[in-house]
Amino acid sequence: MTTQAAAVAPEGLPGALGRLRAAISAADYPLSLTSAAEARKVGAALLDQLDDYLLPRLARLDAPLLVVVGGSTGAGKSTLVNSLVQARVSAPGVLRPTTRAPVLVCNPSDSVWFRQGDLLPGLTRTTQPSDDPHTLQLVAAPALTPGLAFLDAPDIDSVVDQNRQLAAQLLAAADLWLFVTTAARYADAVPWGLLRTAQLRGTVIALVLDRVPPEAGDEVTAHLAEMLEANDLAEAPLFVLPETDVDGQGLLPHRDTAELRAWFGRLASDANARAAVVRRTLDGAVAALRPAADGLAAAADEQAAAARALRDRVRLAYRGAAETVERSLKDGRLLRGEVLNRWHEFVGTGDFFRGLEARVGRLRDRITAAVTGRPQPGNRLKSAIESQLTTLLRGVAADAAENAYTGWQAHPAGAALLEPSLARPTPDLAERADRLVRDWQRGVLELVRQEGSDKRFVARTAAYAVNATGLAVMIAVFASTAFIPTGLEIGTAAGTTLAAQKVLEAIFGDQAIRRLAAKARQDLLDRVDVLLADEAARYFDRIEAVGVDADPAGELRAAAQEVERARSAAALTSGVKLALPERGSGAAQ
Repeated sequence: MTTQAAAVAPEGLPGALGRLRAAISAADYPLSLTSAAEARKVGAALLDQLDDYLLPRLARLDAPLLVVVGGSTGAGKSTLVNSLVQARVSAPGVLRPTTRAPVLVCNPSDSVWFRQGDLLPGLTRTTQPSDDPHTLQLVAAPALTPGLAFLDAPDIDSVVDQNRQLAAQLLAAADLWLFVTTAARYADAVPWGLLRTAQLRGTVIALVLDRVPPEAGDEVTAHLAEMLEANDLAEAPLFVLPETDVDGQGLLPHRDTAELRAWFGRLASDANARAAVVRRTLDGAVAALRPAADGLAAAADEQAAAARALRDRVRLAYRGAAETVERSLKDGRLLRGEVLNRWHEFVGTGDFFRGLEARVGRLRDRITAAVTGRPQPGNRLKSAIESQLTTLLRGVAADAAENAYTGWQAHPAGAALLEPSLARPTPDLAERADRLVRDWQRGVLELVRQEGSDKRFVARTAAYAVNATGLAVMIAVFASTAFIPTGLEIGTAAGTTLAAQKVLEAIFGDQAIRRLAAKARQDLLDRVDVLLADEAARYFDRIEAVGVDADPAGELRAAAQEVERARSAAALTSGVKLALPERGSGAAQ
């Protein structure tokens, strides 16, 4: 592969990565689920890698090779970087953590690329030492071969969270990761977790085993080699540096670092070898995007599923309230108490109901006299109906609010969205329930006018006939099925049902009354549905407010598939063999 070929960005891959970046950025995980925190963390890391490394590296495949030097606290990373470039460019020290802001060292001829900020754009460039982790100190080292740069990263196991996060971010931007550990700490868990991550991403890795006592060299090196093989890292070059003292400039003895410096020198001078490292790491990093994006999509699916579950719990609570209202209309319970008494006043005495069956033949005349003659106490009956219905609506709305609240409280995502006011109906529920009943009663009267518009009865009896008949319709709605009361209510309740029906049949006929009562009943239920839907909307608004309605899972999967297709078409490693420079015979492997 030629240097010219290495400089050409694969067609289509940058665009696909840009679309994946947009999908990751748009994905949100606002509900409190176990997977949400990890998804946010992974999403942020993917955005960092896209911005810090993948997109700028694809734009300039021929840019200098970036070697990120990472490792555990006190492993001697800064001292090693200084020794490799033969200058004190990164300040080591005995206080931990030492490296706070990263230091990038390159040949002066390569400074332009790193100064432009395409790579690691979130870090402000500076030429002065800094403790600000948001800065990147650029240092020119004439002794360093052009085409190669070292970045001294913070400790991967730093006690400072921000340092650890920055170290992981920098390692994800590496073309090659030079992992530095010591004979005392090479088996620590934290670095091996990052090594496995780098290996899964396809990052090219080299290792330095530092501060190895002469008497333990063979044993420690052999054990580390076994660990590398067990983690599919057996091909990673391993350099062993003995335990020694630094010179007056804080540099390791020249003889101890000679092989490592020579190895990097050969890598820097071989354009094809550098290009192979870049393409190998780049291809591995792109390949790792799809499973990571699939994981984000799965987390987004969980968010959507949780939102559906929360909505279902609210719907169940308020559907139960609507069903309670419907059952109350069917089983006659609304005819108890005040409504029953006022109906008696309106139509006649209790004797009227007890003798009803014997006087059915005289019913039409009795009804006609009732609705066309003297005024009846209809206002009291109307008020009793209104009060009974309003009480019912307030009760079912309160129960529904409590049930929905309890349902959300039992769900981790729902509990985080709750506020105390949701456990109760809205403050204006009572007013809206009153208005609903009054509007329904007016609607019943309008139904009576429409149904009787072609009948001489309505024309003759005017407003009172409509009002009286409307009240009978309301009673019929309340007593739509058999009601089995107890005690003294037995005779009167049964009589109430039959009387209301006979009143209406006398006016409209058998078929018309069924149609009229059904319309009035459905109109009431429809109005109740609207009222309860308005109450339930408070819960739905909580879900919508955190943005769960947008479901990014499909977009994430589609974008990840597009990236994979573009990666295959780009064939970054096609015809490229990763042939790292040969090591000398003086170092253990």
